[in-house]
Amino acid sequence: MKSASARLLFEEFAAGLTLADIPETALRVLRRSFLDTMGVAAVGSTTDMAGIAHRGARALFGPGDAGAARVLMQGDRLSPAGAAMAGAFAVDSIDAHDGTSPCKGHAGSAVFPALLAAADIGNNLQGADFAVLLAIAYEVSYRAGLAQHHLCEDYHTSGAWTAVGVATACARALNGTPEQIRQAAGIGEYHGPRSQMMRCIDHPTMLRDGVGWGAPSGVTAAWLALEGFTGAPALTCEAAPAFWDDLGNAWKLVTDTHYKPYPCCRWAHPAIDAAADLMQTNGLHHSDIAAVEIRTFHNATRLAGHRPATPDEFAYAIAFPVAAMIVRGQIGLPELSMETLSDPDILRVSNATQLIDDEHLTRISVGKRWAQVTIELNNGTRFEATPARRAAIRISRCQTATYPKSFISLLTLCSARPAHRKSKTSAQALTDLMHAVSAG
Repeated sequence: MKSASARLLFEEFAAGLTLADIPETALRVLRRSFLDTMGVAAVGSTTDMAGIAHRGARALFGPGDAGAARVLMQGDRLSPAGAAMAGAFAVDSIDAHDGTSPCKGHAGSAVFPALLAAADIGNNLQGADFAVLLAIAYEVSYRAGLAQHHLCEDYHTSGAWTAVGVATACARALNGTPEQIRQAAGIGEYHGPRSQMMRCIDHPTMLRDGVGWGAPSGVTAAWLALEGFTGAPALTCEAAPAFWDDLGNAWKLVTDTHYKPYPCCRWAHPAIDAAADLMQTNGLHHSDIAAVEIRTFHNATRLAGHRPATPDEFAYAIAFPVAAMIVRGQIGLPELSMETLSDPDILRVSNATQLIDDEHLTRISVGKRWAQVTIELNNGTRFEATPARRAAIRISRCQTATYPKSFISLLTLCSARPAHRKSKTSAQALTDLMHAVSAG
């Protein structure tokens, strides 16, 4: 890596990175994200959204000259782009994967399905090599995302900037030259989905965070670049140098990666936390509650979601998840079932919840998520929480020894369904690769 005084071009970074260049702090994040994403993928593979995407990929993206890659948590073989698409939709179907608050999005949901697909066609990738590809994809994605938010007024989904990171890492996986890597990033940026995130917030559907198209866009870009297709420059990599000046010396994937405690939009998490604290601290029961008031920043109020009818509407809701926490004291796998959406106790509290667009909380919610919750009882007593933000759950605050247990518990719940018994076997193979990444 170059000295701090000399800016490292992103294509040089991607072409020259070695395992020795990656600090242990970054490797720990990548290991955790591997487990986190695979656990989510195992559950996501059982969803209707994943099933539809899988069938679509099978119909449209069969194996070709590039080779055949196994679909994440399914096992059948498609083209690398088809496997990346099906896998990314599966991960994105459960809103519990890793994220990055500064970019207001997610990288792992695109990066892992895409790189696993690209790696699978050769079937000879070592753990150390895969760690390098992950580091490239995450770091380039995060920096491209920051640059895109700076360069564009509209709030685009994660698919837009993960397409750049995936293209860069896949071009490296194909032994591309620095110039071919540069062209791949440009193709990925240009053809990646510049989809509007707030559209899916206002009208939740299976489109989610755009990674279902961002991942295959990046994979396709790499193959095109290696064939001579041109597309540079990627403006997010070359027109915003302030976001790239410390590349190779500082790691955004270390400082900016967080993990979710609840499988729904992170914008709802501070309100969920506040409601949980009020309930526990004051010994409240949901039957005593007459009304709930949530003051939060503007975009969070657009989550709404008082009566979600689909898992997508639940993922992009705030009133209903808060009500679920009040009634059940948790938001976990059981709360993702369709039966939960018709729970009369949760619906009663959700319908009694008022969302307030707070100007002050909007102003201070830059790179942070603030909310204040007030609970009113049937007798008129009011309990008001202090405005608070969700503290990021980062690798430094987690005990590594707890990962396999929570990961296998997700796999066990998933593979208990007859149609998905192969998920646990597929995931175990991925866990073996994760251990190889750990060992270098």
